[in-house]
Amino acid sequence: MANDPNDTLPWRSALRHQATRGRRLPRAPHVGRPAWHACLPGLAVAALLSGCVVGPDFKPPDAPTVPEPARAYSATPLPAQTAGAAGAGGAAQRLAWGQDVPALWWQLFESPALDELIRSALAHSPTLASAQAALRRAQELYDADAGNKLYPQVNGKLGANRAKFSDATSPPDGGIFNLFNASVDVSYTFDLFGATRRELEGLQAQIEYQRFQVSATYLSLSANIVTTAIQEASLRAQLQATHEIIDSQAQALALVRRQAELGAIAMQPVLAQQTQLAQAQATVPALEKALGQTRHQLALLAGRLPGEDGLPEFTLESLHLPQELPLSLPSALVRQRPDIQASEALLHAASAQVGVATANLYPQITLSASAGFASLGLGNLFSGSSPVWTVGAGLLAPLFNGGALNAQKRAAEAAYDQARGQYQQTVLGAFRNVADALRAIESDALALQTQVAAADLARQSLELVNRQYAVGALNYLALIDAQLAVQQTRIALVQAQAARYADSAALLQALGGGWWNAPPLELSSGPAAFAPPASQASQ
Repeated sequence: MANDPNDTLPWRSALRHQATRGRRLPRAPHVGRPAWHACLPGLAVAALLSGCVVGPDFKPPDAPTVPEPARAYSATPLPAQTAGAAGAGGAAQRLAWGQDVPALWWQLFESPALDELIRSALAHSPTLASAQAALRRAQELYDADAGNKLYPQVNGKLGANRAKFSDATSPPDGGIFNLFNASVDVSYTFDLFGATRRELEGLQAQIEYQRFQVSATYLSLSANIVTTAIQEASLRAQLQATHEIIDSQAQALALVRRQAELGAIAMQPVLAQQTQLAQAQATVPALEKALGQTRHQLALLAGRLPGEDGLPEFTLESLHLPQELPLSLPSALVRQRPDIQASEALLHAASAQVGVATANLYPQITLSASAGFASLGLGNLFSGSSPVWTVGAGLLAPLFNGGALNAQKRAAEAAYDQARGQYQQTVLGAFRNVADALRAIESDALALQTQVAAADLARQSLELVNRQYAVGALNYLALIDAQLAVQQTRIALVQAQAARYADSAALLQALGGGWWNAPPLELSSGPAAFAPPASQASQ
């Protein structure tokens, strides 16, 4: 509930809350020091009857409005189908507008090994286990705060004291004595203006934040495994192409060396061919190092040690390029991205804190009661003459605090504005992610088509140069140039093929990865060699 900036009595706006509740109030304006003390009896009765909750009621932000859904991710209309090319990763892809992203989106690549690895990683990832533990912690903190504030607090007390009065103040028969007491104390603070409810609302929003963090971890883990597997497949293909080039150049070196031995040519072509072969061989260690590090990264993502057996190997041939890609409408994207939903939960928590700060401007009423027994002797503690009881009520009202409470309210409003800006930035970033992925899908399809043609032309050119060189129609420099062209186009072709797989994975990740269609995740557990969970650590 927002307070009227022209009203110096905040309780009047509190009573008007029933008429305005449910409407979105973006932020509560500043208020002056409350002047409620002249109307305290009516204030308490009205608050008890209305159950008023001050501060703004949170409403999820609306999705960005775009005049044409087809232009939500691009200034120009997207093609209905990408370009196609021959070979691995060359299939044309279609965009299915409004189609839902499947929960197990990585199965679109039709790799049983990849599917099995991701399922295993989801069951054993320490990162996912950590995110789930953070969610459990948020839930328990909510339960703890709700138990402390929603219900009366009942405590049992048993005490024994030995004391002596001062000679100047003790009664004539005073002196040293014992005092035994046993009692049950009850206290309850009324949530007149919704401070407790707003606090619990904020804690509930924190639970939602952690829940979406789990979904984000689930998405990030699965997407990282897919992209790492694609990178491994690309490196393996580059290594294979490099070894084939080395074999071809070794054959060429044997040819020119034989010609030099027969005196048909000088030694310069032999040295040039040896240099060319050595340069090709020098690229192998770097590729092997990258492949090894990629395998280590894949083991880490799967929750395994680098030396463990059973990690599958991936090639481009073992992956299938999805020929139809889902594309969410803009209105659906903001509900699908876990990072947007997590940012919205933080915005909700910030809104609740505005309500808490507003409620702190109002008085609090606490009821307390105590019943028990008190006696100077332990033997007659529970006798009929020793019962004691008290009933009381307390009022805590902010009269003067140097403007601290109003400053805290303004700070809460500023925190809400900060969270709102962060939410908007997250939404813009999400749309950019989708736009970048779509542009990459379109451009890399054209790039692969060009690379396929270039590789085919380079291969044909090398075959022609080899025949002409064998009969002496061309010099050795022409052969070297043709070999270099083949080497460059072969590696570029493999990289272009891998880029198409990676682009598809990037789009599916940018759309949210279908986590909303997935069943609830089981608790993750790391390898047995690692630290046990808290439930087992003390056993």
